[in-house]
Amino acid sequence: MKNPRLAFLASPSEHATQALAELTAIHGQSSPEEADVLVALGGDGFMLQTLHRHGELGKPVYGMKLGTLGFLMNQQRIESLPERIAQAEPSILRPLQMQAQTESGARIQSLAYNEVSLLRQTRQAAHIAIDLNGEERLDELICDGVMVATSAGSTAYNFSAGGPILPLGAQVIALTPIAPFRPRRWRGAVLKADTELRFRVLDPYKRPVSATADSHEVRDVVEVIIRQSHTHTVTVLFDPEHNLEERILAEQFVA
Repeated sequence: MKNPRLAFLASPSEHATQALAELTAIHGQSSPEEADVLVALGGDGFMLQTLHRHGELGKPVYGMKLGTLGFLMNQQRIESLPERIAQAEPSILRPLQMQAQTESGARIQSLAYNEVSLLRQTRQAAHIAIDLNGEERLDELICDGVMVATSAGSTAYNFSAGGPILPLGAQVIALTPIAPFRPRRWRGAVLKADTELRFRVLDPYKRPVSATADSHEVRDVVEVIIRQSHTHTVTVLFDPEHNLEERILAEQFVA
């Protein structure tokens, strides 16, 4: 695509808003609905916001790092942007779909491109049972929390909690406990991406738990079902020298 129509989206940071002004002066500005490519200016958090807000449009997203983190972003360079986009390599991301039921009976759905995490809301540890594809696998996990991470999100919170880094395209997800107390030696599992996970909060009134899909939090949950979405995908563009598959591989060799 020689001269794509670009929609520039910027985080509120000073550097991002300055880059927005410079880039729109050079390339103009299209609405997200009319653009061929969305250009996200910020960090990984802003990239996730962009995917959540505009993913339904089906437009590829090219990120430029202007925030504190940028695993999903390309390096900032104002010049030659159309050429960089034309040469960029696409990565197709399929999010997790979370369905959470609260104490009040409400059922809330949300998508997660990085991870879904269940976390204790008070000083008391959470007690959670885990079912996989309708079969109970852990009758009681006592922990600060537990998460399910995609390949793209496996290098983030999941890795910090001791979970594995997953190769992109491997069609697996990571199930990782957060500060597990019992079973003390359980370190989680690597599962097929199409596995349906069901988390049951065993004592929700005394030991309340929240569920978060990326940045969308639902408090006081009693049950959370997580499965890979079959209807949503997003395309993220990366410079060839910094494609997402290479970044995930390189992360596994960092001392």
